[in-house]
Amino acid sequence: MRVMMWCDMEGVSCITKWDQVSAGSIQYQEGRQLYTGDVNAAVRGAKRAGAKEIIVVDGHGAGGDHTFNSLVKEKLEPGAEYVFGYRWGCYVEPLMSGCDALLLPGAHAMAGTPDGVLCHTMSSAQWVDVSINGLKVGESGLVAAIAGSFDVPVVFVSGDAATVREVKNLVGESVVGATVKVGLGRTAARCQAPEDAQALIEEHVYEALIHRGRWPKPYKVSPPVELRVDLFTPDAAQAFVGRTGCELIGPRTVVSRGETFWQAWDQFWHR
Repeated sequence: MRVMMWCDMEGVSCITKWDQVSAGSIQYQEGRQLYTGDVNAAVRGAKRAGAKEIIVVDGHGAGGDHTFNSLVKEKLEPGAEYVFGYRWGCYVEPLMSGCDALLLPGAHAMAGTPDGVLCHTMSSAQWVDVSINGLKVGESGLVAAIAGSFDVPVVFVSGDAATVREVKNLVGESVVGATVKVGLGRTAARCQAPEDAQALIEEHVYEALIHRGRWPKPYKVSPPVELRVDLFTPDAAQAFVGRTGCELIGPRTVVSRGETFWQAWDQFWHR
């Protein structure tokens, strides 16, 4: 079994503040430790389930040289390969070359979710909303649609209760969710202790992977595909003028169209 993990930081146990996920902030080193612990737990669960190849992508944009580079290297669980420094939403080689399942440790809820801890979609400073064929999605939805373009299902997610709910609503109730905290607002939560959260993640990853018959179907978007992104400012939208397959349909709104979601996403995000 070959699995890929697309990891983020805001959905990690005991992380509730932007300082914990932002490079250079006082609490960032604490956040890195917590992040590494949750990801290691997911890797342990995958190994127990018999995964022979585990590719872990650090997908957290912490800022500066720590963007997609937040995991604590000397504490990483052995038996997996770790991808650092690759632009978010672009590393799809494992999906293209034959991957069984995608896992989402540390995921967070989409922008505007009342009980979503540190909720945002892509950038809390630049992006307002994202939709695929009229359905509003967050980052988990974008990742699920990318994976679905290559017939790979999302089978596990960990994060707060709002995130688990969001992913289940999108890809199906059979996705296994590990709820490690419950949002009490955007920067407050009732959290499991890290050791308890990590035990939950490890066990739920194991359970998700050994029950292949229960996996949700890949999240495939029916063609033609329309990706719509509402940005905060008109000048942010101007960066997409003239980009192949993209159209400005308002001062702050960009639409990308394609026959598959990957085509629409790739021409919008422009590797």
